[in-house]
Amino acid sequence: MKKLLYNVNNYLLLVILAAILLAQSGCKKDKLSSTGTPVITSIRNYVAHPGDSLLSSVGTGQWVVISGKNLKGALQIYFDGVAGSFNDAWFSDTSAIALIPSVIAFPTVPAKQLNTINYVTTHGQTTFSFSIVAPAPTISDISDEAANVGDSVKIYGFNFFFIKSLTYAGVAITNYTPSTDGTYISLAVPSSVTQNGGIVSVTTKSGSASTVYKVHDFVDGVFQNWDSINGYPWGSNTQNSSTDFPGNTGYYNVLTASNLSAGDNAWYNGGRGVNMNASQWVPVADIDSSLSSYAVKFELSVPKSTPWTAGSIFVAVNYSFTYIARYRPWINSAGKTTPFTTTGWTTVTIPLSTFLTNNGTGTQVASIKDLVGASGNTGMNIWYMNDGLTTVTAFTAAIDNIRVVKIK
Repeated sequence: MKKLLYNVNNYLLLVILAAILLAQSGCKKDKLSSTGTPVITSIRNYVAHPGDSLLSSVGTGQWVVISGKNLKGALQIYFDGVAGSFNDAWFSDTSAIALIPSVIAFPTVPAKQLNTINYVTTHGQTTFSFSIVAPAPTISDISDEAANVGDSVKIYGFNFFFIKSLTYAGVAITNYTPSTDGTYISLAVPSSVTQNGGIVSVTTKSGSASTVYKVHDFVDGVFQNWDSINGYPWGSNTQNSSTDFPGNTGYYNVLTASNLSAGDNAWYNGGRGVNMNASQWVPVADIDSSLSSYAVKFELSVPKSTPWTAGSIFVAVNYSFTYIARYRPWINSAGKTTPFTTTGWTTVTIPLSTFLTNNGTGTQVASIKDLVGASGNTGMNIWYMNDGLTTVTAFTAAIDNIRVVKIK
């Protein structure tokens, strides 16, 4: 019996030692496979097979797969000298997934960093030559679509590099200043703009972008401008002082409130609402368009003397609370708050896709037809209400040029 136990113990010891040696051997292999100098052999498109083809060039904001060896242990991956985003936990020793930065200031990139991918790991680095190009430009919005002649405006978007031509309100512009990161263009509204305005377009070496809607347009899709369209709706607090709200275009409305208790939704109290007669939200021919293709727009001015810190602007359809779009720029999607003011007037865009049940916090309206009816013609209301948990001490904002326009 003792001999048997001795033999069994020796056998178990040998098994344990063998297992340890195998584990150490595996660790050594893993260690060796991730300690050599990284090597990049190719760049592939980050999509499912068969779309994961080899690439000969990439643009900004694009996911890619970097193929090679010794790619684990990445610390930084630079594209034209700008750090990309990645998670090394996703990587194998032969492939890495990375997101190219959405903004690369191509004109400012040093020549030696242009068209390079610099891959830095805990065990070395390598630089791979690869074509990284500025994609075609995109226009996201205009700072003030109703700015007066001579006033400064900004065109926001991406990839405003190597600009070949630019038009604003349909007028060719030669005097403008693009930002170094290509995210906006500054210019002054030209004196030759007309009452009906025109589109904005930007053409670069990589392509062109144009707005579907027109700027400096005080006619198309307008519900209320306090000058010539829809008169002076019930509840309006009409003014035209350029001292109180500089940069105004004629008359405008002022929304005001003071010592407004939490949960006070009495929009009908003086100074808190704009109630407009029926007008055409969407042409009948477009009533089946997607909700995101049309938006309510208006210009807004919030003075620095009374920052907006609580309460929301509600946009309603013909006095109905069935669907509400809420606008509260002082709070972001993460729930963080920042007192909101404007420098002069700014254009606000509220897509029809943001009209929701439950006072603008519930589910999305199913269609444009469900929102405004088959005719597309009905009234509109814009109300300021305190939908928060604290008292609003003071609120003041000027609003003008309320309209519904096609944005896509």
